[in-house]
Amino acid sequence: MRTQHGTGHTKRTAARVWAALAAAGALALTACGGGGGDGGGTGGSTPSGQQGAHTVELPKLTGEKLEVAAVWTGPEQANFTKVLKEFEKRTGASVTFVPAQDPIVTFLGTKVAGGQPPDVALLPQVGALTAAVRNKWAQPAGPEARAQLEKNYAPGWRKLGAVDGTQYGVYYKAANKSLVWYNAKAFEAAGVKPPATWKDFLSVADTLSASGTAPVSVAGADGWTLTDWFENVYLSQAGPEQYDRLARHEIKWTDDSVKQALTTLGQLFARKDFLAGGPSGALATEFPKSVTQTFTGGDRPAAAMVFEGDFVAVNIAQTKAKVGEDALVFPFPAVGAKPPVVSGGDVAVALKPGRGAQALLTFLASADAAAVQAREGGFVSPNKAVDPAAYPNDIQRGIAKALIAAGDDFRFDMSDQAPAAFGGTPGTGEWKALQDFLANPSDVAGIQERLEAEAAKAFGN
Repeated sequence: MRTQHGTGHTKRTAARVWAALAAAGALALTACGGGGGDGGGTGGSTPSGQQGAHTVELPKLTGEKLEVAAVWTGPEQANFTKVLKEFEKRTGASVTFVPAQDPIVTFLGTKVAGGQPPDVALLPQVGALTAAVRNKWAQPAGPEARAQLEKNYAPGWRKLGAVDGTQYGVYYKAANKSLVWYNAKAFEAAGVKPPATWKDFLSVADTLSASGTAPVSVAGADGWTLTDWFENVYLSQAGPEQYDRLARHEIKWTDDSVKQALTTLGQLFARKDFLAGGPSGALATEFPKSVTQTFTGGDRPAAAMVFEGDFVAVNIAQTKAKVGEDALVFPFPAVGAKPPVVSGGDVAVALKPGRGAQALLTFLASADAAAVQAREGGFVSPNKAVDPAAYPNDIQRGIAKALIAAGDDFRFDMSDQAPAAFGGTPGTGEWKALQDFLANPSDVAGIQERLEAEAAKAFGN
């Protein structure tokens, strides 16, 4: 599953990306109580796609019924439903959200076999898009959707939605997966500052633990979060070229570079006092709880930090904490010479022919759709036409600007590039192997052997 995006992961661009994010963080720190930190408002201007400022024309679809499938739940699903409501209002169509299960390829396969595929699906892995095309489920994007992509997206994001040169997908939602969110009160109580390097990260964790607060909340029950931990360490330590080779399984998981990354990650996982609830507690913690337990309890939360993407803001919103005041963010610490920049995303693809599916694909490629969800928080779009004012606070705006500034200079989530059997299935493949590693971080060699065996089987080599 070769990722088709730019390969120039330069220090200059990485510095520009994180400078934008750092600026956003600095604004948030100094603007407590101001418009940028309260989770509401748009900075005074009208977001694209709001109050009639439409950027795309849509056909009338009165009476047409559509289904959209995605693995989103909770507030993420609720916020996306608002996007679908806007599409309904503008076209007259009726759209039903269909909750999907991981792995989504299996879910869709069942729907297709039963003759009832959804009109559009949002796929969380590049490998899932490739599988949908190979299985002849997917419909190529129509001219209207392609026109929106040409106008609004950098080439790298367009290529990620293409298979064998044909455009199928629209990357509606992106993610900056190289962020660490922290409880400002817990940091202040322990007298620590956001670290820039892995060495400093472990030192901060030591101080937090000594102060009586577990440093990190790890969502070990959800194996995908553990793949993100590994990928950030590996990209920073081994470098982008090795990252690309491992993503394509051109080097084995028994390679020494993997050993080094697992050993580094083990410095965190092996310290029971560093993890909220210890390893067993982490393995029982699902992603939403990993966030909410970090931002409840005042200056004595269950953990002071939680690692994950910009979408963490959606879960923070379920607590009393305010992004930009109580909940702040710093880039994933540099393990090697440079901090990592790992991105992910959800790609929309039409599974049925017809005007309705293509119209929805076109809408999702427009700034109009992205602006609706952007203002709800916990969402970042790779659509460069989205008005930054659509995002609800300075931190979200900074993350979005950094993503756009990166252009094609990023690395896409490694596990999402892999066949779903290896990188996207609960209870098996990389997800399960890294859960076992969290339980026993001393068994580096054994985990490497298992990872390689599973990868070889999934990649067919």
